[in-house]
Parts: sequence; C-alpha cells; structure tokens
Amino acid sequence: MRREPTVDAVVFDYGGVLTTPGRQAVESWTRAEGIRPESFSELLREWVGGESAEDTPLHRLETGLLPIAEFNHLLAERLRNHHEEGRVEPEGLLQRLFSFMHPDEETLRLVAKLRRTGLRTALLSNSWGNTYPWEQLDGLFEHAVVSGSVGLRKPDPKIYRLLLDRMGLIPENTVFVDDVRANVTAARGLGMHTVLHRDATHTERALRELVGDLDKHDRR
Repeated sequence: MRREPTVDAVVFDYGGVLTTPGRQAVESWTRAEGIRPESFSELLREWVGGESAEDTPLHRLETGLLPIAEFNHLLAERLRNHHEEGRVEPEGLLQRLFSFMHPDEETLRLVAKLRRTGLRTALLSNSWGNTYPWEQLDGLFEHAVVSGSVGLRKPDPKIYRLLLDRMGLIPENTVFVDDVRANVTAARGLGMHTVLHRDATHTERALRELVGDLDKHDRR
C-alpha cells in the first residue's frame, strides 16, 4: 500500500498562479502597446534565462536594487514597435502590463480550501515592482516572502530556505506551486514536493495526490 507523504504546508507563487497566466497577460499587453512580441521574448531570454548574468536589470528589479521607473526606461529602449517610427512609452510600462493580470478566482478558492483543511499556506513571489492585493491575500496566507523586500529571488535556494525557516517548516513536509519550471526545479532540489502550475484544476489534482481528499477534511 502506497503511503501518502506528510504535508504540513503549501507555498504558492503569485503571478501566473494566483493571477491570469503570464503568457496571456503579456500577449494582451504587447498587442495593446503595439510591441513586437518577439522583442520581449528575446529580452526575457537574455535577462532571466538559464544562462543570464546575475546582475541583469530584471534580476536587480526583482531583488529591489533597481527602481521600477528606471527599469521601465531600460525595457522600453530594448523593445521594438510594429511601426519603425514608433517608440514604446516607458512611463508606467510595467504597470500597464500588470493591468492585464487579474486574480484567478479558482486558484484562490483552492488556497482557501487548503486553509480550511488545517494546512498552512504561504506566498513566495518574485516581484517586478508590482503591488499586491494584500486585502485579498492576507486572509489566505499565513506568511509571505516577496523578493524585492528580502533582496533574494527565485530560483536562489536561499529565498526558499528563508521562508521555510521563518515558518519552522522542513522541505520534505512542504509543497511548492509555481508556473516557472526553473523555480520548481530549485524547490525540488531542496527536498520540497512540487507542482508545476498550469491551471487550478491541474494543481488541485496534483495536491490531492500529495495530501489526500481535501473535501473530506474541509473544516467549514
């Protein structure tokens, strides 16, 4: 008989997990801004890809070392518009991207369900200088670690250990949910159970395999 692993807590990423998928938001943003999508994709590979340098503008933004206004100008300089004479307006550029990221109500309901079962929940997020809807999230998460506030970013193992230490958790009893494969791989390397998020249905199914019947233990 297969023994279910012991799970005390589930840790969630924010953007792309608790919100609109990142790809969907970026597609809407580039279309609205008239940005050539391939120019943003190329930039991401350079600034956050597996072989990127440690001090790229995006890394510095995520760790709180680069103000979002300055990042917006660096980003706008590298993006290409559909019109040769056109330029990408830097003022509020990332903020306009965030406007296309909306809460994923199904995943938020899943977090609430986990809390009702008695599982501990936490948030571990790489911030792009964005604000978080804390009035909505505070009741769902026991603790939150945001990269820009602690000077660390995923997939650096130190940021995972920081959250685990603050909550008194051990990796083997913790599940990490993220939509970025590199972040999931890093968590797994520490011994955490992991779920690569695609949508709420897939994630709930994966969590049920790890923690058992969520409905059975729902303490409403």
